Amino acid sequence: MNFAVFRNFRRPFWFPLILAIFFSCQLFLKACNPVNFKTEAAQVSQWVTTTLGDPKTFNFAFNQEYPNVFLFTAEGLTNLNAITKEIEPALAESWEISEDKKQIVFTLREDLKWSDGEPLTADDVIFTYRDIIFNPDIPTDWKDPLKVGKDGVFPKIRKIDNRRVEFVFPEPFAPFLYSTTGGTSSTVGILPKHALEASIKSKDAKGQPQFVSTWGTDTNPKNIIVNGPYKIESYIPTQRIVFRRNPYYWRKDDEGNQLPYVERIIWQIIESTDTSVLQFRSGGLDVVGISPENFSLLKREEKRGKFTIYNGGPAFGTTFISFNLNKGRRNGKPLVNPIKSRWFNNLAFRQAVAYAIDRQAILNNLFRGIGELQNSPIDIQSPFYLSPKQGLKVYDYNPEKARKLLLGAGFKYNGQNQLMDADGTRVRFTLMTNSENKLRVAMGAQIKQSLSEIGIQVDFTPIAFSTLVDKLSNTLDWDCYLLGFTGGIEPHDGANVWLPDGGLHSFNQKPQPGQEPLIGREVAPWEAKIGRLYTQAAQELDKAKRKEIYNETQRITQENLPFIYLVNPLTLAAVRDRIQNVKFSALGYQRGTMWNKYELKVAD
Repeated sequence: MNFAVFRNFRRPFWFPLILAIFFSCQLFLKACNPVNFKTEAAQVSQWVTTTLGDPKTFNFAFNQEYPNVFLFTAEGLTNLNAITKEIEPALAESWEISEDKKQIVFTLREDLKWSDGEPLTADDVIFTYRDIIFNPDIPTDWKDPLKVGKDGVFPKIRKIDNRRVEFVFPEPFAPFLYSTTGGTSSTVGILPKHALEASIKSKDAKGQPQFVSTWGTDTNPKNIIVNGPYKIESYIPTQRIVFRRNPYYWRKDDEGNQLPYVERIIWQIIESTDTSVLQFRSGGLDVVGISPENFSLLKREEKRGKFTIYNGGPAFGTTFISFNLNKGRRNGKPLVNPIKSRWFNNLAFRQAVAYAIDRQAILNNLFRGIGELQNSPIDIQSPFYLSPKQGLKVYDYNPEKARKLLLGAGFKYNGQNQLMDADGTRVRFTLMTNSENKLRVAMGAQIKQSLSEIGIQVDFTPIAFSTLVDKLSNTLDWDCYLLGFTGGIEPHDGANVWLPDGGLHSFNQKPQPGQEPLIGREVAPWEAKIGRLYTQAAQELDKAKRKEIYNETQRITQENLPFIYLVNPLTLAAVRDRIQNVKFSALGYQRGTMWNKYELKVAD
């Protein structure tokens, strides 16, 4: 918490030093200001934004992070309008759905092109779905949201002509149209056949398609072929990514002018949210997401700084802690210490932890009251959300109830008020989060304090995001983590989280293709039921009936707590007034300022 850094220092000794540090920082920020990258000979329209870390891949099929470069570079057959929440045409100018709801025919726009000038046709759509997504040798998260029915089969796809593609389903599949919007790691962006087909057909030393290692972040950006409004011009690790206007992008405005309007976007890689705010205040950034701790400061500077703070309401996304429930063994060794595994898989233990966390204190103290308590995996602004008023179970702060649950489950307290299990082992585990996110680090510290009050010792360990992701998706050796998932309107976007074999089923992760197998992994009955309900909801086209199915999934998750949900912040961002045509929404990167990036303008 930055406001307390200098609280106890004496002014006579420290004040000159503070001034020296302040002016040094100002010189540093000015020197690194991206505005200064423009030379007199090459003045172009641009705006500058920021992200916390380096991209993990330039291959959309393997993206598991948010934000990502594909928000600038990729499009799907359709697009989700963040204001109306309606699905609109994108690469496909139209689509027709059969009366029995089992067939959809998409018609592509005329004369679509890739960023290298090559035609974009139905062959690229067929390639993306059949050769990549439906390919059992390609481990992409795009698979899970496209599996239809209890057998998890993929739709059939057929080329009608160069502009028309037909999808045929064994049964009605409600989420499919949303899956074509290309806006998240679970929605599909079309990839270029002419650039990637060879990598599908060739194998590496492990017998995997070369595609698996194609278009990593070490690839020359000029070789990355895209269909979105921008292409990657350059990438300097730990510093920045520069996006340049795609001259072959299909959109035009009402007067026939080529979009996007802005020539260049600079994506600064700044690993500290505090540093991002400093850069914004010094004029180095045009857009910055606002955390609750920075809201009051920036609100006071809004008029003088010539920027506007936008509020899109509760964010689309969740923040939570989760215990490792995986009972599997790898190479003869349990993923989780068996003693800890017994705690984590004890429902009373998870519920006690939920009651012991003072979420209202987190909301009041860390979020400054700028948010709402989160109680569901489905976003508050989604039409499928089940609220506590509608009967969703909540875990309001109640340490006494937590203690009773633990005692009833066989735990006990020693003379030092430390929690012990039935065998006399001290209850102690490691909680991890990504160190780059200062708000999450503060939340982790608060959770550590809350759980100490019921006798649990938490070893809180903030680590680099890339290291944390590797533990969650590859090594699977972790106790408890604090992170978040992005969200959206359509619950099936989270199918890869809730299907037991899903790529982001992190609390009980199945190994992905090419990884060492697990022995003894178990899927709990409630866990399997959630997966079946997600499959059932996808089959139901009646919105009211779909909502009731998703209501049941929310009841089960809150009863069994694979994730203990915390606080949902409001969507706040500060945007320079020089950026025009902003249509702010809780949907989309940078709190919704980028979903319509193609029509943003920059005033001189």
